Amino acid sequence: MPAPIWDLPTRLFHWLLAALVALSWWSAEERMLDWHKLSGFAIAGLLVFRLWWGVAGASTARFGSFLKGPAGIVAYLKGQAPGAPGHNPLGGWSVAAMLLVLVAQVVLGLFAINDDFEGGPLTRYIDYDTGLAIAEWHETLFNVLLGLIVLHLLAIGFYAARRKNLIGPMITGKGEVAEGEAVTFAPLWRLLVGLALGAGAFALLWWLDKQGAAAF
Repeated sequence: MPAPIWDLPTRLFHWLLAALVALSWWSAEERMLDWHKLSGFAIAGLLVFRLWWGVAGASTARFGSFLKGPAGIVAYLKGQAPGAPGHNPLGGWSVAAMLLVLVAQVVLGLFAINDDFEGGPLTRYIDYDTGLAIAEWHETLFNVLLGLIVLHLLAIGFYAARRKNLIGPMITGKGEVAEGEAVTFAPLWRLLVGLALGAGAFALLWWLDKQGAAAF
């Protein structure tokens, strides 16, 4: 019997992040720097929220529930541990890898400079050549992120072939839960704190970018 496993904040984070990564890629390809920066600032806000939600959110969203050590991963691969509701041990580490790469990508983007000395809100703190080098790392790391996304999609296809739908629960919030297992959800005040932190991160980066533009 399907039961609630993913709360609304986690689901909205997932789909908003996917849309913003696509927007970031498109705006970079089209050299629309203003849109690219706004998308990056929004991703930063989402990541700040997700880091908070990873310790204060629903049990399936918490890092401690799905980041397992080698023994837990081996047990899962051997079928000795079915995995808790939500992410299995392998899926959990793929999520962690994508989050880490996204954090690094955002940080690099804050300092990246293009050929016209346009870039992130913190470019005024570094020299031109360093900013150009960071921009190259920013682009290279995005290719790493694309690789992780492809692996993520392949995993979804693999489980779909085994008649396990991973997309549906991320839309409806409901999925299969083993007998005796339960998902606990976070109170509203924790969500409000997370939203405030995420909005604050976006506002800070937007303000810093405006300050940098005024300096030039």
